Amino acid sequence: MNSKTITVQCRCGHTALVLEGKHIMSVECLCRDCQQAGALLQTLDSAPPLLDDNGATRFVVYRKDRVRCQAGQDTLKEHRLSPTAKTRRVVACCCNTPMFLEFMNGHWLSLYGGLWPAQTLPALEIRTMTRDKPAGVSLPDDVPNPATHTLRFFFKLIAAWAAMGFRSPAVDYISGDITLPE
Repeated sequence: MNSKTITVQCRCGHTALVLEGKHIMSVECLCRDCQQAGALLQTLDSAPPLLDDNGATRFVVYRKDRVRCQAGQDTLKEHRLSPTAKTRRVVACCCNTPMFLEFMNGHWLSLYGGLWPAQTLPALEIRTMTRDKPAGVSLPDDVPNPATHTLRFFFKLIAAWAAMGFRSPAVDYISGDITLPE
């Protein structure tokens, strides 16, 4: 395992996550759920923008066993697009910084790209779910832009899961739901 450790934090510095080793992949997601959640979360008081000009949300994907909350656990709250949603987006409510998206039964966390200073953000590798891009958006061809997830995308996730012994660790340091603007 790569022993590199980095710390990412919310905008005010109260909440910090420690990331160990190399990320699985660095992506932009254009799915409808990420567009809807991004539009909603960026309306929180003083929240940073989540969606870029193309409607994409930037993520750096890490194994769950390589992410730990170092500080500010008490500020981490979740938002689900529906009560039965299998994904939750976690926000540091001290300054309304989105921290990560979790697929509940998955073995990875998708950390929001805005947590990295621009010069240290891992290079973009792929855009996913481009079939859902907003009308009129023309994506650059700097990285692959598949309509859905590719076999390579799933292979990287499965390889990471195998390296974890096919475990899916619980993220049990989230305390409640965020309060959304009326």
